[in-house]
Amino acid sequence: MVINRRQFVSSSFAGAAVAGLAVAGPSTKAVGAEPATRRPNPIAVSSYSFWRYNDATKLPIERCLDIASEMGFDGFEVLHVQMQDESNSYCQKLKRRAFVHGMPLCGFSTHQGFVYPDAAERKKNIDHTRRCLQLAHEMGIPTMRVNTGRWRTTKSFDELMKNKGIEPRLPGYTDDEGFAWVIDSFEQLLPDAEKYGVLMGLENHWGLGRDADGVLRIVNAIDSPWLQVTLDTGNFLENQEAQYREMAPQTVFVQAKTYYGGGKWYTLDIDYDLVAKILREQDYRGYISLEFEGKEDYETAIPKSLKRLREAFA
Repeated sequence: MVINRRQFVSSSFAGAAVAGLAVAGPSTKAVGAEPATRRPNPIAVSSYSFWRYNDATKLPIERCLDIASEMGFDGFEVLHVQMQDESNSYCQKLKRRAFVHGMPLCGFSTHQGFVYPDAAERKKNIDHTRRCLQLAHEMGIPTMRVNTGRWRTTKSFDELMKNKGIEPRLPGYTDDEGFAWVIDSFEQLLPDAEKYGVLMGLENHWGLGRDADGVLRIVNAIDSPWLQVTLDTGNFLENQEAQYREMAPQTVFVQAKTYYGGGKWYTLDIDYDLVAKILREQDYRGYISLEFEGKEDYETAIPKSLKRLREAFA
């Protein structure tokens, strides 16, 4: 049975009730009562928006936190590769800084890949992801973006983008084998996600997770409330609306791309009013995290992006 986000929430209420805890859930609403006013989705920003791999700015996370607070964001997503170190003191420093700003650390964006014939390579990535789950826990972050990985037969990311994220398989191997490696790897990580209380969100992020079918093939095969979906609005290069709709029921975190000034690899015209409508239909109430990927100066483009997302997700 596929457990989607709403079923996960319902099962959590049920578990709390069995434990004798008082909870405010759907069952507390009186029959015939008017629905409560729906609050807007909180709008966060990824530290990636101020850093962006090949750009000159590359601000430290501490400065990104300060600027995000000044701009008025509701939460902050940490890009793992941007962290200066992984010591507990550094993690607590980031958590404290976010708390002082009244802006929770709401997401952790990590990189891993499990599409390797070599079991030792897969284990290295499993161990890396396990460590990232621990880091998220130490920073009090409740959800972590994870990836499938890709065949890596295309050596240049610029070339991969020219080919719309499509690359040939390794000779002698099949996609079915690749999916089996990914599924097995995430199954090994489920106890760690539960132990640390960090919900993994599998993103549509090239490789075997390039499209909604690939992401959901993995999530549905594993069938665990600890692996759901991170929806990236800018990583579907065709059939956007249909793929948003496929992903929405199991989405627990949203990364929202904007491209003011034109994108580095491509520019998409994303209809955020439509995205918001699709997510509202699934009663998605979680974070919308901005990933600014345009060439315009971040000091003007990020506030414009925040305004656009607030309008759409109000």
